[in-house]
Amino acid sequence: MADTGAERTTTGQAVAGRLWNSRWLLAAGAIAILAVYGFAGISAYVVLAALTVLLAAALLPTGGASRSAEKTIATVEASGLQRLSGEYLAAAVADPLIIFDRTATIVHANAAAFAAFVGIAPGLSLSLKFRAPEMQALLDGVLSGAVASDAVDYTEKLPVERAYRVSASSVGHATDLYVLVFKDQSETRRIDRMRADFIANASHELRTPLASISGFIETLRGPARNDPAAREQFLQIMQNQTGRMARLIDDLLSLSRLEMKPYLRPGTEVDLRQTIDSVIDSLGPLASENGVVIDRDYAEGPLDVPGDRDELFQVFENLLENACKYGQPGGRVTVSIARGEAGPEPGIDVTIRDYGPGIPEEHIPRITERFYRVDVESSRSQKGTGLGLSIVKHILTRHNARLSIKSEVGKGAAFTVHLPAG
Repeated sequence: MADTGAERTTTGQAVAGRLWNSRWLLAAGAIAILAVYGFAGISAYVVLAALTVLLAAALLPTGGASRSAEKTIATVEASGLQRLSGEYLAAAVADPLIIFDRTATIVHANAAAFAAFVGIAPGLSLSLKFRAPEMQALLDGVLSGAVASDAVDYTEKLPVERAYRVSASSVGHATDLYVLVFKDQSETRRIDRMRADFIANASHELRTPLASISGFIETLRGPARNDPAAREQFLQIMQNQTGRMARLIDDLLSLSRLEMKPYLRPGTEVDLRQTIDSVIDSLGPLASENGVVIDRDYAEGPLDVPGDRDELFQVFENLLENACKYGQPGGRVTVSIARGEAGPEPGIDVTIRDYGPGIPEEHIPRITERFYRVDVESSRSQKGTGLGLSIVKHILTRHNARLSIKSEVGKGAAFTVHLPAG
C-alpha cells in the first residue's frame, strides 16, 4: 500500500510540474508576440490588454491544479486497481463466482461461472437469472446491509442438473460490490445417496435368503421332521440360498477392495487372446447348459494390454456369463477383439455381443449401478447379485479403460471394453 501511495504522489507532482512549465511557456509566448507588434510599429494596446489577462492566468499558483490532478489520478488508479484485483481474485477461485453491485447486476464472473450457468454476462440482473425463492431471499438479505448471509441450497437444472451451496457477502465497506460463491455439492450428494441405496439394497439382498433359510429350518424341525422327500427339497433350496449369500458377500468384498484403491495402475502385460480363451473355456459348460454357441473373431498380431490378468479375467467372465444367461434366446454369442482406431491413442476393443431380447434404452445409463437390475426376477433366477457390472466398471477404471453398451430391443446387446494398447 505504501508503494502505491508513493507512486500516486510522484505522478501528481509530475503532472503539476508539466502544468507549471506549460504556463511559463504560454507567458513567454505572450511577451514575444507583444515585442513583435512593438517593433512593427503597430499599436499594441488592444493586444496588450488581452495578453495581460492571459499572462496573469498563466502565472496563477498551481497548487489547486496539482491537487485536482492528483485527486483525479488517484481516483482512476484506485478504481482500476480495484477492478483488476477483483477479476484476478475471481479467476483464481475454482468454484463459480459472481461479483455484483447494489442493484443485483452482474459486474464480473469467473470462467467457472460462465461454464456452469448458461447466459450469464456482465450487466445481467441476478434476480432475472436466478428466480428460485431461496436465491431471491439470499440476494435480498445481503443487499439489505448484512455483511454476510446464511448459505442456501440451490439446484441448477440446465445444461445438467447440479446441486450448489450458495453464499453471498459484501466485498468491503468501502465499495458497493458483493460476491456470490457457488460450492458444487453434486458429487457429495450423489455419494451419500449411493451409500444409502447400497446399505438398503445390501441388507435386503442378505435378509431375503436368511429369512428363507430360517423358515425352512423351522419347517424341518416341525411338520417335515419325518418327511424325507420334503427334507431333501428344502435342503436343496437352503443350499441354493447359502450359495447366493456367499456370491453376494464375495462380490461385496471385491467391490470394497476395488474402491479402496480405484486408481492403482497395474504394471504387467496381459495377453488378451489367451485370457479370453481361458474365460470361454471356463464358461463352456454354462453355455452348453443354456444352449448357446460362442463364436470368436480375433484380430491378427499381438493383443497385449497393460493390466492385471486376474482382474481382466473377472471382467470378461462377468460379461460373457451375462451374455450366456440373458441372451440365450438368440442361441449365439460373439466375442471379438479389434484394434481401436477411434480415439487419440491406440487401443484394443473387446466386444461381447448376444442376440437375445436386448436392453431397453432407458436402462442403459444405470445398468452399471450397484444392485440395479433390468429384470429383478430374471436376475435372481439366474443367480445374479446385481453387482457384476459395477465390479466391471471399477476394474476398468483401474485400467484406464471404459465400457460402452449398445442395445436394441429384440436384437440383442453389445458390451465393448475399450482398453489402452501396450
